[in-house]
Amino acid sequence: MKIHWKILIALVAGVAVGGWFGWDLDADPWIGVRAEAGSSGALRLSEVESGGPAAKGRLTAGTELVDVVLRRGSERERVVPLSTPDDLQLALDDTAIGDLIWFHAAEGAEVQGVMVKMSPDSERARWIAPFAFFADIFLRLLKMLIVPIILTSIITGVAGVGSGRDLRRLGGKTFGYYILTSLLAACTGLLLVNLLKPGSGAPLGLSPTDKFEEVAGQSFWDVLRRMVPENVFSAVTDNGQMLQVIFFSLLFGYFILRTDEPHQSRMKGFFESAMEVMMKLASFVLMLIPYGVFCLLVKVVGETGFEVFKALGLYMVTVAGGLLIHAVITLPLVLRFLGKVNPLGWLKAMGPALMTAFSTSSSSMTLPVSMETVEHRGRVSNKTTSFVLPLGATINMDGTALYECAGVIFLAQYYADVSGFDLTLGKQVLVVMMALLASIGAAGIPSAGLVMMLTILGALGLPVEGAALLLAVDRPLDMLRTVVNVWSDSCGAAVVASSEGERPLVTEGVVVDTG
Repeated sequence: MKIHWKILIALVAGVAVGGWFGWDLDADPWIGVRAEAGSSGALRLSEVESGGPAAKGRLTAGTELVDVVLRRGSERERVVPLSTPDDLQLALDDTAIGDLIWFHAAEGAEVQGVMVKMSPDSERARWIAPFAFFADIFLRLLKMLIVPIILTSIITGVAGVGSGRDLRRLGGKTFGYYILTSLLAACTGLLLVNLLKPGSGAPLGLSPTDKFEEVAGQSFWDVLRRMVPENVFSAVTDNGQMLQVIFFSLLFGYFILRTDEPHQSRMKGFFESAMEVMMKLASFVLMLIPYGVFCLLVKVVGETGFEVFKALGLYMVTVAGGLLIHAVITLPLVLRFLGKVNPLGWLKAMGPALMTAFSTSSSSMTLPVSMETVEHRGRVSNKTTSFVLPLGATINMDGTALYECAGVIFLAQYYADVSGFDLTLGKQVLVVMMALLASIGAAGIPSAGLVMMLTILGALGLPVEGAALLLAVDRPLDMLRTVVNVWSDSCGAAVVASSEGERPLVTEGVVVDTG
């Protein structure tokens, strides 16, 4: 059976088993605190578990809480006074796994929203634990490949391009494609969010504010500054510093070409050999994909259930609709007219990479699969694949650019209603440009786009607490936008290969059997 069919079966089976766990097995709500009655009639937190939901919500031991708001902003909103541990337990029993709840401290301050998790001691958690363990091993294996594959593939790709003129030509085409498609994606998100207006009148329950500060323009220089590593060895030990690794790899590969013999051939041979070893190692890990995908989906669906797909419906429809338009209209048109490639045939060939992207929510983790798929199923040369795809895994994130643009405008529409925020055309153009830059700077890991969204909110002077609200629906959207990211990367490889005189798998409407 072909690998993409195995992955598809694993996807369906993982959702089914995880859904059964969520339906049949009990799971107690948990936020990771111990509490006692306080001296002033409030509830005092005696212990906050490190790394738990409450700690991530900035609750600390010794804090006194007066109440908690459940289902904030909905018709079923409820405020529960807190004075004893039983009050907190009764409030948690009225929540679902994945809900955001909001506490008010005795001093009058509101803490960041706390997401209700599944108790690690519950029956469901015990059943899910083995799947979660193997899912974590699978993700760690993929993460293990990221830095060495990017380092060796880009150095090999740049050094194998040939003259500096060839490098400039290939690099210009690659970056031109990335900027074009990311900008088209961000504009698609902007258009849809203005047509559907999901944030206008939305009952989000976020606190009104009048503190709007203009901080525009700083993030561009931050991105450029962050590209240059202060310490290369430190950069290669952190999967979140891919821009730095790529910057160093590009320079290293370029200066291999400027080095005299015998050193040039020695360095080329060394990195080509290292690249070959990494591809063998990647092929071994890729054999485990169906099993890893199955365990990963059991864990995700078993923990959160299907409730995550119900909240913030119109916002999800807006983002998902934009991603669909970009994936099935914009990119196929680019593929057909710029690359002279049959979109349906290319989609068939890219099946394993797209399914891996959907299950892992990480373009960087999918990179080994993408490179294997584009080169062997897509018939794109190793020179083009090694140059285009590692760059795309970090700086070409069409889905992320669209998501960030739509998400920020969605929150801005809400604040325009409740706080009088002036959502001008100029600010919306700023959001598009910031989304483009933020997508370039985002790491290719799950939910990286949500983290980068904070940068854009700060540039508009909007409270960042709105981004926490989007956590409830981030996972399914993260899976979808990662598929779009990887699909765009593969289309870019085909377009660049075609422009270089190569004949990818599907050219001029002729479909070659993918085998």
